[in-house]
Amino acid sequence: MPIRNRKSPMNLPNKLTVSRFGLTVLFLWAVFSKFKYNDTLALFFFCLAGVTDILDGRIARARGLITNFGILMDPLADKIMTCSAFIAFVESSHLNPAAPVKVGAWLVVVIVARELAITGLRLLAASKNIVLAAERFGKHKTISQIVTLIALLVVDASQEWPPALRQVFAGWTPTFASLMLWVTVVLTAISGGIYLWRNRQLYLEDM
Repeated sequence: MPIRNRKSPMNLPNKLTVSRFGLTVLFLWAVFSKFKYNDTLALFFFCLAGVTDILDGRIARARGLITNFGILMDPLADKIMTCSAFIAFVESSHLNPAAPVKVGAWLVVVIVARELAITGLRLLAASKNIVLAAERFGKHKTISQIVTLIALLVVDASQEWPPALRQVFAGWTPTFASLMLWVTVVLTAISGGIYLWRNRQLYLEDM
């Protein structure tokens, strides 16, 4: 499919991508604010950001609106959203010793290091006029990260919900969130290794 470069106006998929940056800011504001239902609001903002992640790619492919901007910024928006959320959970775990699920700092280091490495590779490729699109394995990684973060947010948000609704989630969400956290770390490390290996010629030729 040919890549279409449009200068103005910004097309719908790219608008959705850009909106994810704003939703990430709103999400972090809700996470670190202390008011009634702030965790529920954080869950809402994060889910809305996840919806934009699904829609921007589908609309771009369906309407032939794939651009270099979208190819570069879509994965960057994903990385900022997910890394910010994982780092926020490390902070909230530290501030709340009674948190049902602990997000260890070293787990987040693995995730953030992978994302920084891939971003650096994309910048290196861009300096050589090469655009690296996200790969399928990387998309699976992103989905697992989003599912994990939603599960962690549900664990926190459910504490604000009525007792009957809280009981529905109390029994299984902490276990599910902990399991998905480990799955995500493994997928993140493997997908990063595969991406670096497949594109190794980009950096090996400069070493």
